[in-house]
Amino acid sequence: MSNSKLSKIYIMAPLALLCCFLWGSAFPMVKTGYSMFSIGESDTASQILFAGIRFALAGILVIIFGSIIAKKPLYPKNKTEICHCLALSLFQTILQYTAFYIGLAHTSGVKSSILVALNVFLSLILSAAVFKMEKLTAPKIIGVIIGFAGVVLINFEAGGLGGFSLNGEGAIIFSAFAYSVSSVLIKRFSVNENPVMLSGWQFLIGGALMAAAAFAAGGRVHMQPNVKSVLAVLYLALISAVAYTVWGLLLKYNPVSRVAVIGFMNPVFGVLLSAVFLGETGEAFSVKNLVSLVLVCIGIYIVNANFKSKKENKIY
Repeated sequence: MSNSKLSKIYIMAPLALLCCFLWGSAFPMVKTGYSMFSIGESDTASQILFAGIRFALAGILVIIFGSIIAKKPLYPKNKTEICHCLALSLFQTILQYTAFYIGLAHTSGVKSSILVALNVFLSLILSAAVFKMEKLTAPKIIGVIIGFAGVVLINFEAGGLGGFSLNGEGAIIFSAFAYSVSSVLIKRFSVNENPVMLSGWQFLIGGALMAAAAFAAGGRVHMQPNVKSVLAVLYLALISAVAYTVWGLLLKYNPVSRVAVIGFMNPVFGVLLSAVFLGETGEAFSVKNLVSLVLVCIGIYIVNANFKSKKENKIY
């Protein structure tokens, strides 16, 4: 497929939706993996080891896919690129997924799918307020408020906020924050560096460090010698490898807002697939959680939509 075709809406949109589907499927697949490999809710070391294996393998696959597409080996060529890969591995893999895997063990796939969407709003706030890479407009501020309202609602119970734990919902929210930092960093680094190279090597470095530390801490993954177990781990690795590679290519040949606006489907797929594969139908289709999901999706759409007006009111 030529690069010019990636800018065609009838090709870009299905590929972007495929990425959203893959990312959404991670929620039920990780929880299924815990059951498949006998990883307990309180077995943090094994959860992190499981994550480390997945992302080290994902990194290898991203590097291979990216090298084939680029028709040359992708690797950090100087000290600056190595430092950038290390910085990204800290936020995008080590911090994000250590928190994500711990949090997912202590809360539902449905709730996690909605909470993790906070990364869209946090990325915008960090990009504008801390890194000065973006300007907050009135529509974007409205989108952030609506999105945060959805996150507050999903934790609301009769009498006030409830159903919130630091190692469950708190960990998922911290995971979203870590990802938002990595999003801003990769946006800055990829101005002069290949984003696929950065993603591949940061996955490999972060995953290897997580696996080594978790194994040293006593973590173990009891893989059964059968096709089902191998396919489960391979699929989880491919989620990241394929989705990040394809998404990176779409961002390269399309306006960012045109691709990112489709990201509102991430929590939708996460909720639907958790309902189907984890049996969380009651939670997924409760009125409160559906309203929360809709608010978050609307917020994501507004934040990424390209609103044009003759006089744009920018708030610094």
